[in-house]
Amino acid sequence: MVIPVHDVNPARRTPYVTYALVAAGVLVFLGTPGVASWVTGEHGLAQTCRLQAFLDHWAAVPRELIHGRLPAGVPTGDVGVGPRGPGCVVGAPGYDKSPPLSVLTAMFLHGGWLHLLGNMLFLLIFGNNIEDRLGHIRYLLFYVACGYAATYGFALVNADSADPLIGASGAIAGVLGAYLVLYPRARVWVLVPFLVFLPLRLPAWIVLGFWFALQAVYSSGSGLPEAGTVAYAAHVAGFLAGMVLAWPLRRGTVQPPEPRGLLWGRRARRDR
Repeated sequence: MVIPVHDVNPARRTPYVTYALVAAGVLVFLGTPGVASWVTGEHGLAQTCRLQAFLDHWAAVPRELIHGRLPAGVPTGDVGVGPRGPGCVVGAPGYDKSPPLSVLTAMFLHGGWLHLLGNMLFLLIFGNNIEDRLGHIRYLLFYVACGYAATYGFALVNADSADPLIGASGAIAGVLGAYLVLYPRARVWVLVPFLVFLPLRLPAWIVLGFWFALQAVYSSGSGLPEAGTVAYAAHVAGFLAGMVLAWPLRRGTVQPPEPRGLLWGRRARRDR
């Protein structure tokens, strides 16, 4: 897996929407119940119950999206004692939740620091150029549309899942798909783990194509002993949606200058 750190593709305008999305993601994460436990590593039952109740309220749940109805019982955020000992209390929902609107709110929720920082890194590197190409308003609409495509794409193949789906990964995958279509030859600085982290400057089509291939493999259930809690199918759906929406804009997109005679960012010596 390569880690992108910077792209060589200057933008003409300040990416205010990208910055606002990053700020919103960080602020919502800091306001999420139990965030302190992700920093200290200490997880208590009360924190777990509050977090479960928070996610059931604000996260997107595939079963709710496809069937359009809320479950009869959800975590209330309280701790109780049952036949099997202490646990989270389950009761009737004390809120009126709109499943379609939960797709939007779920885009600003994250399951931990690594989840948040990884998403924000990709958004900062690749989002500014897509915002520059689309303009602020169209970029925001594009971002939300890709997030919805990713979430509903995942829900369609996991229609009976009751697990909360959170994160901006699907929307950001759409940004990556658009970048691949619009700036395939732009150079991207990446760190490649090979004994140490080796810095390389690679074309975007290699970096993003490799990323998408990994998501496609993992979404099929191959390559990982367990998929864990990562919604790889949402990444695939969001990426494809971004490619489709950006395709009509290929013509007229100004390409960044392509460096020649460069090896890992330095001029290669010519043999005489």
